[in-house]
Amino acid sequence: MRKKRQRFILFNFSSAAMRAFHMSWLAFFVCFFAWFACAPLMPVIAGEFHLTKDQIANINIAAVAITILVRLIVGPLCDKYGPRKTYTALLIIGSIPVFGVASANSYESFLFFRLLIGAIGASFVITQYHTSIMFAPNVVGTANATTAGWGNAGGGATQALMPLMLAALVMFGVEQAMGWRIALIVPGVLMLIVGAMYWKFTQDCPQGDFKELRAQGLHVGSDKKGGMAILLHAAKNYRVWILFGAYAACFGIEIFIHNIVAMYYVDHFKFGLKEAGMAAGIFGLLALFARALGGIVSDKVATKKGLDGRTKVLFAMILLEGVFLIVFSQMNTAILAILVMTVFALFTHMACGATYALVPFIDRDALGGVAGIIGAGGNVGAVAAGFLLKGMLDIQTTLMVLGGLVVIAASCVLMIRFSVEHKEKEQKLFEAAVLERNSMEQNAVSLKQNSAT
Repeated sequence: MRKKRQRFILFNFSSAAMRAFHMSWLAFFVCFFAWFACAPLMPVIAGEFHLTKDQIANINIAAVAITILVRLIVGPLCDKYGPRKTYTALLIIGSIPVFGVASANSYESFLFFRLLIGAIGASFVITQYHTSIMFAPNVVGTANATTAGWGNAGGGATQALMPLMLAALVMFGVEQAMGWRIALIVPGVLMLIVGAMYWKFTQDCPQGDFKELRAQGLHVGSDKKGGMAILLHAAKNYRVWILFGAYAACFGIEIFIHNIVAMYYVDHFKFGLKEAGMAAGIFGLLALFARALGGIVSDKVATKKGLDGRTKVLFAMILLEGVFLIVFSQMNTAILAILVMTVFALFTHMACGATYALVPFIDRDALGGVAGIIGAGGNVGAVAAGFLLKGMLDIQTTLMVLGGLVVIAASCVLMIRFSVEHKEKEQKLFEAAVLERNSMEQNAVSLKQNSAT
């Protein structure tokens, strides 16, 4: 029987684990791109629909609100039906509201489709589930953080590319009112293409697909009956709720920033649409390496400090994120704001990576439920931040208050404790994975030496 992959070789497409890795980050990238494709175009859309500050806040809240519910559902669905079926269905069904928002002709219809688009944010949970089930403990933090980081970069790409796409359409004679609609069709088409690719090139776990394996009498996924049982089992673990709060403090802040940062640069620093998009794009594109770095640091520290080391890494990342968010909120010069935002973004993405480097070790019997609840925490954070902005006088005050709340969330992470038995069990699995990887490497060297002689 095939085991979880102990080695992480980036340009290997032959193994099922690495195919799942590449397809899951690509699917998440496209979903993230579609999820926030509206955000950099909001100054244009707000002008066309004559939107008020409150209506824009409602749209931003709607964009992340439904994701909370869908993330809770999608984790147990992965346990029950497998990540391959779940991801394919989400990509294809999720493309419908993406096409719908391009045809919106009023604030109400735009708000409705923006709400439905939020469902594709649940793609993150499937991405993390798929890599968690494919990779061994010694590299799972790196795999999880890299897939999520590269996928999150879709948020940066959309900030930079959507205004450029609109500008290109206008340059070719398309009216701006039609141009933003055509631009929004592109991510919907990409979702359909990647959905077909996901079905063709992936499998549920190293051994194969859940349905066939269960027919052979093998235990895969969760043995809990029904998605609600999986969710309730995960919900009984207090560590899940601390990480729920931690993820609200990092990923919640990240998607809140994606929603407001382009308009912030336009309103506060008088940037043009393209310039604001480029500045906002820096925040998202840092995820290309920063989130992976958080997972790599967590894996490296875990080799000597175990699970407690992973917890301390997460605490440090969230604390530094909060500090630099407070500093960012006080910047009144564009250059300084961008520089501080870059440092703040670095720690935000690393904190996200460090969170999901810890997730696979919380409860192996309900991985989908754990990943779903913690993933939903990110969106709860974003929705709460949206309501906070609605109640505040200005964005700078909102950012400063959020920075303080992030520091509080960091301190809560230090409350996570693991039993001696749990740590010993995970350490044995970790050491077994390392030994197996080293053995495979030695065998490969021996085969090369034998073939050379």
